[in-house]
Amino acid sequence: MLHNKMTTELDQLQDPHTTCVKRSHSDDKIMTCLDFQPPFKPPYHLEFCKDYEKFGCCDQTTDNIIAERYWDIMDFYDIREYELCGELVKEILCQECSPYAAHLFDAEDPYTPMRLLPGLCSDYCSEFHRKCGSVVKHLTEDPGLWDTCENDPSKFCRLLDLADQDYCYPNVLRNSLLNRDLGHVVEDRRGCLQLCLMEVANGLRNPVLLLHAGDDTGRMFVAEQVGFVWVYLPDGSRLEEPFLDLSGEVLTTGRLGDERGFLGMAFHPHYRDNGRFFVYYSVLAGEMVEKVRISEMRVSVHDMNKADPLSERLIFEIEEPAANHNGGQLLFGLDDYLYIFTGDGGRAGDPFGKFGNAQNKSALLGKVLRIDVNGSSRDGKPYRIPQDNPFLLDSGARPEVYAYGMRNPWRCSVDRGDPVSQHGKGRIFCGDVGQNRYEEIDIIERGGNYGWRAKEGFECFDVKLCHNSLLRDILPIFAYDHHVGKSVTGGYVYRGCESPNLNGLYLFGDFMSGRLMALQEDRESGSWSERSVCMGNTATCAFPGLINHHHKFIISFAEDQAGELYFLATSYPGSMSPFGTIYKFVDPSRRAPPGKCRIKTFLVKVKGKRVPFVPQERK
Repeated sequence: MLHNKMTTELDQLQDPHTTCVKRSHSDDKIMTCLDFQPPFKPPYHLEFCKDYEKFGCCDQTTDNIIAERYWDIMDFYDIREYELCGELVKEILCQECSPYAAHLFDAEDPYTPMRLLPGLCSDYCSEFHRKCGSVVKHLTEDPGLWDTCENDPSKFCRLLDLADQDYCYPNVLRNSLLNRDLGHVVEDRRGCLQLCLMEVANGLRNPVLLLHAGDDTGRMFVAEQVGFVWVYLPDGSRLEEPFLDLSGEVLTTGRLGDERGFLGMAFHPHYRDNGRFFVYYSVLAGEMVEKVRISEMRVSVHDMNKADPLSERLIFEIEEPAANHNGGQLLFGLDDYLYIFTGDGGRAGDPFGKFGNAQNKSALLGKVLRIDVNGSSRDGKPYRIPQDNPFLLDSGARPEVYAYGMRNPWRCSVDRGDPVSQHGKGRIFCGDVGQNRYEEIDIIERGGNYGWRAKEGFECFDVKLCHNSLLRDILPIFAYDHHVGKSVTGGYVYRGCESPNLNGLYLFGDFMSGRLMALQEDRESGSWSERSVCMGNTATCAFPGLINHHHKFIISFAEDQAGELYFLATSYPGSMSPFGTIYKFVDPSRRAPPGKCRIKTFLVKVKGKRVPFVPQERK
């Protein structure tokens, strides 16, 4: 309860009446509650502090506590005093529910004591003191404030005043500049959505993946390009020994920008029951032959935090004619089939054959492949071909092909759908890295041709192929030129709980420019438009644990089991360089109601040592 919290803090002050002089927040429009987090929309209407039932800092439980305290105070007064002071006392108590509560109580900083009473504008304070000065002894346990209230009304109101008059009560209610954007994602003057970040892991060597197992343990698995996969526990600590070590098999080098290595991993949709997962990595087969390998592995029967190193079963390998454009995404669709995203084989312009690998349906490169890993084929392959794969009857196509015309798909994701309407559920988004001019975002459709090498983005690349009437390619939902960035990193549609304003935004970035971007869908037309994303300024991200900067090279995006979004970046993109950091997106303008996003997790049995998380990034 606020009263008790403030009384506890009071003991730390040498002079409990001294009010800190704070900088002006008028232009920052930061909203903070007394728990040092953004405000929220209560799940149920408030009975007492009704002014804040649409947006504020109180849920129904806190509202009830404030109401009980109010009636405890008013029990000391008769009907005349109740009529005179009742509304004023209620207004003062309900400032705990204000979306600007932390400003009113000087509580933006969790490490310093907060005010015992909210900041009151001088005229309002004078009226309150004249009518209801005797109530102060019930609003605070500080005898110094009692004495000042009784003997020096002017000093009393000076102590309750705020240096920033925009935030004192009731001025804060009348300031249209402050209140017009309540509950919306904060935009800067250019219309850029200001988001903040939370650092969740660091010291990683080119982290290419963060994913969950869908097993309700709250664990996150982080893969490094060199071939290690680490387990991170819900408390942020990392297990000292890796979940998987394929560093002896994985082909990569420390050369800046080497695209080979451990590139993909996906847990089976029923991993909790069968312990199966799949990996995608580069290997050297013979002296000069490079391949990408897709394999199945299983978790150890003795340790839930260890893979069985002897369980690897080869699904297939694809020869790579060059060291770049290796693709690397594995994911399971809502149909429980495994989708495999391959690059076109490398070099420039997909120079392989008459039409290139990507347009050649008999090649596995430059494709989205779809297979059923829950059985074996009659010819001995460790997978089956889904009966609705689009090219089963095409003698010139590999039956595994689901879509084609990809250049180098780098990071694809499945949309889990709007949490209420389920709109968009099952869509597969993919970032496809361009050649010389354009980067693009695609939504993958069954049998779709995504244009490469005939097209790059919306424009022709190979003019002859581009004007072929048989091309019938699917255009990107968005493309950007190389003035913006030169290597797209595909992301996710936000469907989490903690930042409701972000619902439906597709967040992605660019590896080379370090730019974060977002797309917003027009549901009526099905079109997508860009929303600029930037880091909030220092004041906007002033919440504890939040930062407003990140490393430049954005390697990958990720989603935890609850749908919260992350991205992985490094300051030096070499596979041996331990500068990789993982960041979580946070909307500083609004959060979900307390308790709504709490997820029950199963116990993780830990046998080895833990490495505690120590943040390295500074505000």
